[in-house]
Amino acid sequence: MSSENLSPARLEAFSDGVIAVIITIMVLELKVPAQDGPAGLRVVWPMLFLYLLTFVQVGIYWVNHHYLVDEVESVSHGILWANLAFLFFLSLFPFVTLWIGTRGLTNFSTALYAVESVLPGLSYSVLWAAVRSRSRNPPHATWGKQITSLSLYLGAIPVAFYSRGTSLAMICVVSVMWLLPPRPDETGEGDSSQSAARAGAPPNSAPPPAEKR
Repeated sequence: MSSENLSPARLEAFSDGVIAVIITIMVLELKVPAQDGPAGLRVVWPMLFLYLLTFVQVGIYWVNHHYLVDEVESVSHGILWANLAFLFFLSLFPFVTLWIGTRGLTNFSTALYAVESVLPGLSYSVLWAAVRSRSRNPPHATWGKQITSLSLYLGAIPVAFYSRGTSLAMICVVSVMWLLPPRPDETGEGDSSQSAARAGAPPNSAPPPAEKR
């Protein structure tokens, strides 16, 4: 098989495994506080919030990675390496959450979390561009949405040194943007002719008439 005509099945399976491990490592970093009752919850609530936010971010990447792989017609060498770069930066989330759990939610650690949010976003855009260069299927996302997300992530870095809450809120806005499912015209679900073409049938083909008895 040519290196320019590889199946996306192994790429998707490997990526799913890596993302599952990332989520598992994150939950293992949650520690039970020494205090009991509401006092203990007050101690750990920043980490619980950060875990929830990170889980949502990783989950959004997993969902959109699924959409992206569905657009792949053939996997190239460049797509394989772009996907590895994306998974590498995504795998740094547990390290950053552990840093915050150890050092506390300071201005620096909040900025560090914003930096870590930028890296997988940027590498995902590179992967998206690599896939789009080889695919004729409708895209699941637009450049405008990705640029807006990266701009908010980048803006959250300097803001973290003035207001940690505002910085995290900017990151939350990106998550809300991507929680919304893609429109049918973006995924091509509303295009019956393309769906028929993927299935190997001619566009707008009608079923054969029933046989008369």
